[in-house]
Amino acid sequence: MAIYSGDSNLDEQIELWLKWDRNAQTLNEIKELLIKKDFPKLSKRLLERLTFGTAGLRACMRAGFDSMNDLVIIQTAQGLCEYIKEQYKEEDYKRGVVFGFDGRYNSKRFAELSATVFVQNKIKVYLYGHMVATPFVPFAILQKHCLAGVMVTASHNPKEDNGYKVYWGNGAQIISPHDKNIQKAILDNLEPKESSWRTDMLTRTELLEDPFEEMHELYFQTLRTHIPQKYLDVNQQQKEQGNIRFVYTAMHGVGWPFVKRAFQIACLPNLAPVEEQKEADPEFPTVKFPNPEEGKSSLQLSIKKAEDESISMILANDPDADRLAYAEKDNETGVWKVFNGNELGTLLGWWSIENYKGLHPDVDMGECYLLASTVSSKILLAMAEREGFNFIETLTGFKWMGNRAIELMQQDKHVLFAFEEAIGFMFSTAVLDKDGISAATHLATMACYLHATEGLTLTKKLQQIYQKYGYHCTNCSYLFCDQPEVIKRIFSRLRNFENGQPGTYPSSILNGEFRIKNIRDLTTGIDTAQPHGLAILPVSSSSQMITFNFENGLVITLRTSGTEPKIKYYAELCAKPEEKDWGKLRTILDRMVEAIVEEFLQPCLNNLKPKAD
Repeated sequence: MAIYSGDSNLDEQIELWLKWDRNAQTLNEIKELLIKKDFPKLSKRLLERLTFGTAGLRACMRAGFDSMNDLVIIQTAQGLCEYIKEQYKEEDYKRGVVFGFDGRYNSKRFAELSATVFVQNKIKVYLYGHMVATPFVPFAILQKHCLAGVMVTASHNPKEDNGYKVYWGNGAQIISPHDKNIQKAILDNLEPKESSWRTDMLTRTELLEDPFEEMHELYFQTLRTHIPQKYLDVNQQQKEQGNIRFVYTAMHGVGWPFVKRAFQIACLPNLAPVEEQKEADPEFPTVKFPNPEEGKSSLQLSIKKAEDESISMILANDPDADRLAYAEKDNETGVWKVFNGNELGTLLGWWSIENYKGLHPDVDMGECYLLASTVSSKILLAMAEREGFNFIETLTGFKWMGNRAIELMQQDKHVLFAFEEAIGFMFSTAVLDKDGISAATHLATMACYLHATEGLTLTKKLQQIYQKYGYHCTNCSYLFCDQPEVIKRIFSRLRNFENGQPGTYPSSILNGEFRIKNIRDLTTGIDTAQPHGLAILPVSSSSQMITFNFENGLVITLRTSGTEPKIKYYAELCAKPEEKDWGKLRTILDRMVEAIVEEFLQPCLNNLKPKAD
């Protein structure tokens, strides 16, 4: 073995990269680092390896085993392929695996490399011939009874990133043990086969099929069947009258043609698209972050379009169209309100019940289920207690909600809706993942119906829901931290809070003014609210997540992001219906959150950068 750095581990990985990589650009990147003798950077790139996180793989596109590039994609596809061959019989191979890709740099290339690996292994492949919205992959898995599926996307991450989102044959994102087993299979199949690079063979194989036309037709047919005829009639009436319209932005992603078609099929008013952002553009030229979750900073062009055309409602997808944001103008004050994910989850959750009753008038609500992640609003719980349906909480991420929905469906239960505060919504079970296209369609249908029948805006409807079920105010945000050791230190301090004593957590904030009732730590498995002191939800030592329940009803969760260098916090104060001083509750919430951030996270000491908005 050649000696480059003197570190035998690093030298071995350098040699393997030089031997294995066939992409001239990434191969030269490593060679240039070698010429510069930049061994710290080579160590980072080559001694660390991408692992499956919250959303599969997601990282910067560049050379290195810790990044997204041709070689890592081939290794990943080879591992995934071998695992699928272990899990299924050879006669099942004809069921196929589906691959989709978004409009980012290299997305199509990564999908084609993956497809090549599977075809070379005699497994049928459904490779979308056009870029698609992420929901089209899990949708196709269910429709075609596929073995698995992959969407190549980094969703709303910066333009430098890409990702690899894996779904199992049940149509939901992979959870344990699949994720760990796939990771092991990747490590057992690191050497790229000569045949894995031969994407040219995709033009000559009968094992490859483009499902686009069939799935496009089926998706919109299915979407329409999930809307009662009476709501379609109202949509058509509002469209003809022309007194309700929506601005739409695809955020330089794939959403526009899909949402446009969805609105046609649901008889909704024609959209006014933000022209500068409606076509897929991997540069995301008009936004700092292509993430509608960022609030007004990401919706500036949408607001300008709405003002220019006297429209008071804005719908926004993220670049892979699996999330939905919504903003509404108060025509009395002229102020725009950007709804947060919990507010949209409240509205869509309420509407999912009305919608389901419209489709199934004799439904037993005791057989119906609505889901939310543990860091999302508890408003659906308050609604469930009064309306007689069931509410279930899962870990963060749609991989948990999708798989939980499948378990319920296997027990002949009706899953109406699931949501997470990060503007992700699953309306019906046609797609067992968040779907920004169907969410936009149902939200717009709700807006048309409320406007036509009660003269209500969504802001007013939200207030009505709070009046009935209790005001739920939230304060969710994040702080940037790109140093893993700092994050580890912050959470370690919270677990050793009293003079460094292990297993001791904070007991109050603001010098004892607000006392903590119980603590749940899903990193270590502690839950002081349980009789046995152990957490009920799944525990993961590889991610940080602590929830503090205060005596006054405030709940706050601090956790690390699975896809970005952030510490996130999610706080909610749940009031009873008789508590009407919402302003006072909001003030208490904001004061407590400010204190928690200062006392628990110590942003100045730890050099944590706040969110832009």
